[in-house]
Amino acid sequence: MSSGKISNSAQGKASSKTNGDDGKRKVDIYFAKYAESHQNSSNEAIHFICIPLIIFSLMGLIWSIPFPYLKFLGSYNGVFNWASFLIAFSIYYYLKLSPILSYIMLLVLFGFSYAIIELEQWHKAGGPALWLVCFIIFVFAWIGQFIGHKIEGKKPSFLDDLKFLLIGPIYLLHLILKKLKIKY
Repeated sequence: MSSGKISNSAQGKASSKTNGDDGKRKVDIYFAKYAESHQNSSNEAIHFICIPLIIFSLMGLIWSIPFPYLKFLGSYNGVFNWASFLIAFSIYYYLKLSPILSYIMLLVLFGFSYAIIELEQWHKAGGPALWLVCFIIFVFAWIGQFIGHKIEGKKPSFLDDLKFLLIGPIYLLHLILKKLKIKY
């Protein structure tokens, strides 16, 4: 093999992390596309509030769907719920794009899970139902998102491609890490 050529296996490994000949990672291409409709500072500030609220409330809504008792889970019944699958899927997707961002998002989702469990405890003590609290948060957060895009003057990215519903949360993490000069 000459020094100027890359073996097929090495080239295959490199292409899994990049998308195209320009050497950019897939996650960076998604961030650049997402950023096109998120230039206004007011819209960005609204996103920093509303996207975490949407994730939290969506998790809570899915968490609220009754999960069947499965005998093979034994003592782990009650530990798993439908939100477990949402968490697993999203973390796997993020892991493929950027391991560091996926680890941070996993910590965020653990925090959200703790808050959801606290809301369940509040409900048991006489507070409102988890699904109701999360539904109200979900509606108001989406209203905020659309107000932000009205201010921006551009439609939300997910209207062109649904995968941007998953990109939005790690885009915010990317902005924080970029500000802190931490590579992801």
